[in-house]
Amino acid sequence: MVTHVPSEAHGDERGALINFVEAQRGAIRRSVLGLTEEQAASRPSASELSLSGLLKHVAEAELNWLRLAQQRPNERARTQETWGDSFRLVDGETVPETLAFWEGVAKETEEFIRAVPSLDDTFPLPEAPWFPKEGAVSMRWLMLHLVEEIGRHAGHADVIRESLDGKGAFDLVALEGGRG
Repeated sequence: MVTHVPSEAHGDERGALINFVEAQRGAIRRSVLGLTEEQAASRPSASELSLSGLLKHVAEAELNWLRLAQQRPNERARTQETWGDSFRLVDGETVPETLAFWEGVAKETEEFIRAVPSLDDTFPLPEAPWFPKEGAVSMRWLMLHLVEEIGRHAGHADVIRESLDGKGAFDLVALEGGRG
């Protein structure tokens, strides 16, 4: 990570978790700075991943985990048939629209985490072969998982962006700050 994650107020675990999630979000948002829709959708490596697809995927993944924690239906739930669409923009979707959608999800995540009575509160995991049967996780786990999930894809985004135009994470931080 190339940006400083601001310190939370003493004892503010929620603030610390939110700040670390936001730092990872920032890395992916910066990966599309200055690119055309075509560049953001391109796949310059052996991987099938693109920057716009990663952007959409992490936004939808965060929404999915938020809805699980809220124990509400996910309005963008994917099926086996539509799973691939979570990694690419379709039907006229754009990078700015996807960024705006994710901004709304991020705001809702922060509001939810700040409002839950305790980070120790739990919610059930969905049925999946990789989760324990009748498993549950805490709100703290949710936030740590978002750091992990978004951070993993931020690394993918770094490689893709460098493959496109040679700009690395430091270059993008400078570009975002008007120094690039």
